[in-house]
Amino acid sequence: MANKQLPLLTGPVRIRLMLVREEGDPAPKRVRTPSEASEYADQLRERDRECFGVILLDARNRAIGLHVATVGTIDTSIIDPGAVFKAALLANAAGVLLTHNHPSGDETPSAEDLRITKQLVEAGRVLNIPVLDHVVLGGPGRFVSMREQGLVTFAVP
Repeated sequence: MANKQLPLLTGPVRIRLMLVREEGDPAPKRVRTPSEASEYADQLRERDRECFGVILLDARNRAIGLHVATVGTIDTSIIDPGAVFKAALLANAAGVLLTHNHPSGDETPSAEDLRITKQLVEAGRVLNIPVLDHVVLGGPGRFVSMREQGLVTFAVP
């Protein structure tokens, strides 16, 4: 059997990405408050490992999706700003709400939560995708909004 060599790419490579709303997809839901963000990301609350999610928003603060950027361990998750903003860039999001669960049920933000949030707010500023809040999910119905608590300075909605 002869070895076939693949042709070398000599010119620019064109890639086309398309976002398609599938038939039957729910209409975007307006997310304006930390309570609404908590409800929208409720599926993360039941995970047994820490999951870091990004609620993607259109220009009218309607949620166009929830992207799980990372899945960690029972008490930590490594957050890469590229993974957080990749979906926002692809979805042409006008803003994002950050959210993650604490499997322990204690919604109190850690020092690391505050550090990474400040880093992501700055990354969003550079990318022109404002970070509007970071909602930490605890036990059923429990959450902390870092914006409401004044723990981090976020973009003006």
